[in-house]
Amino acid sequence: MKSIVARHTGVTALPADLEPTDAELNAIEAEMPVVLAEVELWDALIVLLDRPASEFDARRIRRAHHRVLVARRDAANRAAGTQVSGDAA
Repeated sequence: MKSIVARHTGVTALPADLEPTDAELNAIEAEMPVVLAEVELWDALIVLLDRPASEFDARRIRRAHHRVLVARRDAANRAAGTQVSGDAA
């Protein structure tokens, strides 16, 4: 049986260490509250794909949307270096 391995080097050299840097991990961690809030909002919206919205569903969507806005505000405040409500001075 013949091997079908490419006989030339790859176009892009990959670094030996493919792990994320500390700065990348910190950026992911800082953005995680926004991501989790958006996932919660999408979960609330996906539930409504196969049925009409009840008052409970509407309330759940409003609360999830509010959490997204709060998480985005807090992330923007942290990026700007201002104090976020609830943080110790």
